[in-house]
Amino acid sequence: MKLSLIVPCYNEQDNVELFYEETVKAFKDVAYDYEFVFVNDGSSDKTLEKLRKLYNEKTESNITVVSFSRNFGKESAIYAGIKNSKGDYLSLIDADLQQRPEVVLEMMDILAEEPEYDCVTAYQDKRKEGSVMTGFKSGFYRLINRLSEVKLHADASDFRTFTRNVADAILELSEYHRFSKGIFSWIGFNVKYIPYEVQQRNAGESKWGFRKLVKYALEGISAFSTKPLKMAIYLGLFTAFMAILYLIVVVIQRLFFNTAVSGYATIVVLILLLGGIQLFCIGLIGSYLAKTYIQSKRRPIYIAKEILKRETKEKTDR
Repeated sequence: MKLSLIVPCYNEQDNVELFYEETVKAFKDVAYDYEFVFVNDGSSDKTLEKLRKLYNEKTESNITVVSFSRNFGKESAIYAGIKNSKGDYLSLIDADLQQRPEVVLEMMDILAEEPEYDCVTAYQDKRKEGSVMTGFKSGFYRLINRLSEVKLHADASDFRTFTRNVADAILELSEYHRFSKGIFSWIGFNVKYIPYEVQQRNAGESKWGFRKLVKYALEGISAFSTKPLKMAIYLGLFTAFMAILYLIVVVIQRLFFNTAVSGYATIVVLILLLGGIQLFCIGLIGSYLAKTYIQSKRRPIYIAKEILKRETKEKTDR
């Protein structure tokens, strides 16, 4: 098998069939075999029903359907898609047609013509979100690149095509809390970044609201940086320095200017300040400990309730 198209699906009942048709249309002139690996991430609509229909009706196509027992998240769906793929090359692409299959062909051409690259990753040249969302995402990339040892390309998406060597390296990282953008950067390999234009979503609404993106950003920072833990040291030193400085000011006011120092308000403010700093540091340490605790349980990244897969003969490249 030459190429595996990995398609995570969560409540994409109105998109999966059109995605299949559009991809077949775009790939009609290719000379190599390709397969679809649809991962149903615990959808609550009729996505699984539509995927079963595709699998049963499109017997001429190489279609694999992996259906989770519940919603495990897109990161788990990506891992499951890679694990159940057979291609020498793999491509991650969404089912809503915001990422066009024609771009996958461009990526494949780049990998064929420039063998020094192991992965081609698409990034949004011009974002179509509002200024608040754009500013938040830009700020996230600046922050994580300051904190993390690995560097993330600004605006890089999960839309990428890569070799089997890259896929095998991803599968070796079996951590439960996954952040694919960071994982792809951490494993290394030579990556070429290409711009692409995001198309209008065919149907449905985006699953990535502001709240979910904030959570995802925090997961990414904690997954690839321990620098936030060191903030407790700096906060402690800064607080101690300010306390000593304030003590000197109070002593000078009292001895040289005979200024009466209000005790009640000062004590309350200092208690609240120090308590807030302590709770923040404890919460920060707790978030890292929670990840360690969950990872120690060795829970699977996903549970597949159903896998539809057929063995087919492969064509030879021409």
